[in-house]
Amino acid sequence: MKHIFLTLFATIVLAITTTAQNNAYTVIANPGQDASTTIRLNWHTAENSPQSICCYTTTDDTSWANAKTITATQELCTVFDSIYSKSSTGADIYEDARFMRNTVEIKALTPDTRYMYRIDDNATVRNFKTAPADNNWTAAIISDFHAYAPLPARTRAAMNMLTKLENATTEDFDIILHVGDIIAWGGSYSFWKSLYENSPFKKYVWAGVNGNHDNMSRGYALQTNQFFANTNNNPHNGYDGEMGVCYHFTYGNTLFIMLNNESMTSSSGLNKAQKWVREVIANNPARFIVVMEHYQWFYGTSGKSSQYERWRKLFDECGVDLALAANNHVYARTNALYDGEETDGTRGTVYVQTPSSDNERGQELQKWTDNHNIIQHRWSEGTKTVGALLMQATDNTLTLTLHDRNGTPIDTVTVNAKR
Repeated sequence: MKHIFLTLFATIVLAITTTAQNNAYTVIANPGQDASTTIRLNWHTAENSPQSICCYTTTDDTSWANAKTITATQELCTVFDSIYSKSSTGADIYEDARFMRNTVEIKALTPDTRYMYRIDDNATVRNFKTAPADNNWTAAIISDFHAYAPLPARTRAAMNMLTKLENATTEDFDIILHVGDIIAWGGSYSFWKSLYENSPFKKYVWAGVNGNHDNMSRGYALQTNQFFANTNNNPHNGYDGEMGVCYHFTYGNTLFIMLNNESMTSSSGLNKAQKWVREVIANNPARFIVVMEHYQWFYGTSGKSSQYERWRKLFDECGVDLALAANNHVYARTNALYDGEETDGTRGTVYVQTPSSDNERGQELQKWTDNHNIIQHRWSEGTKTVGALLMQATDNTLTLTLHDRNGTPIDTVTVNAKR
């Protein structure tokens, strides 16, 4: 009897310890390669914490009667440890950031369905939605909010902007696309952890690209794509050195290809990325093809060409429909372009770059000196800019609308299906 009692007591103690240690944080949902049936989750628990489990079911299963569980793959992450940073009070610190990274890939989900999930015994309920089988969906597109602990107003501005976009739709988004620089210093782990506590990270699937700020520690002391890789669980279908950073996924009948500018600074790096893009497009037929990278297609301040010149020939050859970028903190967009000239929309690529959304790091528009013939619209509120886009998809169109901080529509462009 005594042995049974001690065994029961030890089991209870272990359960309490497990629950205490497995306090999940920095939780995010990312799309699977086929986002209609697969979602990938990423979260962190304390170093040496026991095995972690995700429980999920559809949102209409309010009693969780049909819930399923999946055990996470777990590994120690040290890439953020002892990196020079700042606290929320502005004090200089070295971050103590060693933890277990937990990842799961949930497969065989039902398309166009909202799910809820919990991690371990945590009471927090989060959500994700699978992509529809057709192409009727909406996405928020946002970038450059540079989450920074001493200045929380940056993140508030971006999150408020997402609320304004929500108010412009009849239902919640299906997905949020970010175009990079969501963190001021990607090496500062506390910035990621705090950012992911905001409601949109608990409510939506996020798919984004690695920006130069996401890729750096304070003062550029360290630059690596592993900051981005370890705070997401994107599909591992990229190329050597870029797995989980460069990736592609299908959403409805739209193919998204996500690039990392920081690996394309040399001609050899660019060639490697472009070879991969060609292969992805050739092997993944889709009605729409969207390519996303962080660095701007044009300098929106003056209209001067930037990454547009590096990519336009490939986009022409491969039939890319929409190219999304950010970084310059000025909104700029074209109509469909082919061979450097505007078309009637039956062929060519629409180029769009997002403004900043942190109400702090925008740029003033300068004299429009370049590319008058192809850039159709520029927009900025100056240094205090907050803006983002809403994309609405149908089987035949992708319509993107820029909204300002008040949710007022500013500019709209439609991408027509060509396949």
